[in-house]
Amino acid sequence: MIDFRLKVFCSVAHNLSFTKASKELYVSQPAISKHIQELEAEYGTRLFERLGTRIALTPDGELLLSHAEKILKHYKQLDFEMNLLSQRHTGELRLGASTTIAQYVLPPYLATFQQKFKLIKLSLLNGNTRDIEKAIEEHRIDLGLIEGSSRQNHLHYTPFMRDELVCITSTRSQLAQYDEITLEEFGRLPLVIRESGSGSLEVLEKALARHQMKLSQLNIIMQMGTTEGIKRFLYHTDSVGVVSIQAVSSEIADGKLKVIEISDFDCEREFCFVQNAGQTGGVESDFMRYMTRKF
Repeated sequence: MIDFRLKVFCSVAHNLSFTKASKELYVSQPAISKHIQELEAEYGTRLFERLGTRIALTPDGELLLSHAEKILKHYKQLDFEMNLLSQRHTGELRLGASTTIAQYVLPPYLATFQQKFKLIKLSLLNGNTRDIEKAIEEHRIDLGLIEGSSRQNHLHYTPFMRDELVCITSTRSQLAQYDEITLEEFGRLPLVIRESGSGSLEVLEKALARHQMKLSQLNIIMQMGTTEGIKRFLYHTDSVGVVSIQAVSSEIADGKLKVIEISDFDCEREFCFVQNAGQTGGVESDFMRYMTRKF
């Protein structure tokens, strides 16, 4: 980084905490404070208001942040393009992925990407779809990979893979006797689904709406924050869950879980890259091209 102070400033500004910035950048807290003091001396103004144990950006700090984010983005693009001249791929790539993608799709590709581009430092933030979109908006990550079908107007989405949500149950459950059911029968079964804000739940809601049904008409007995939690719950109950086929392929092959088809009911979606609008180039574009070649 040509001017590390700007990176320190942006980290403090986004976290509104010297301590969190210290942990994020692996730099001591006194060093963080020193960098901020140097910037304030350079521009002859206070960048943060100290409010007891909290801090907040001053108007001058807000102005610096708007420029610093653009400068750091250009630095990253510069590093990437200069390294391309000698066929070296270096830099940092901060990824964020919604739960299903982070657990069941991404790990093999992260492993092979890192083996191919050893000088690129990778990090991964996990959360539901809305968490990842918010992290993109706040510039805490460079590239998101999400499920779901809603779109924010100020973000850019690029599909890279199709997925299907399926109804599953444990092969030890009494419900495993069913191979196919109607949507009306599905609505009566004890059901476990993902939490509000997850892409999976959003896709299910929209699929139901195409059949003039709402979530409130289903027999939902629990909502859980992870697909792994749903699978483990199903092993001990006579109930069904709705999850990505990507998340249960090994359990189906091992005979632990079973898909129950719902007649005339499709629950498909696309996995997408998400970026801030106008964001191009850099290591994230290289990663997108790498992933796209794999599907």
